[in-house]
Amino acid sequence: MTVKLYGIPTCDTVRKARKWLTEHGIDHQFVDVRESTPPKSQIEHWVNSLGAAKMVNKRSTTWKTMSDEDRSEAETGDTSAVLLANPTLIKRPVLEHGDVLDVGFSIDAYAQYFQQ
Repeated sequence: MTVKLYGIPTCDTVRKARKWLTEHGIDHQFVDVRESTPPKSQIEHWVNSLGAAKMVNKRSTTWKTMSDEDRSEAETGDTSAVLLANPTLIKRPVLEHGDVLDVGFSIDAYAQYFQQ
């Protein structure tokens, strides 16, 4: 079963997640969302499964420089379209592993997902 981790390589939380997976011998594929932005259907699945509030990174530089109109669209409009146009706005890392879809990194959660 393929483990996929989506994010940007310069993000500290992504680095921690990648390091944890490597240290625990978990083979995974890393996808840089800036270079290989997931298709809109996949982003829609994430938003529909986890909710816009969990998928939009309001701490990002992208968020801070967005207009109020774009922020509103990200929160209550077509969140997927905004994330597709601004992939660094996707909260990260996004983990896909079988039935698991999660955002962010928690040692306890990862240990549970991979039974470590």
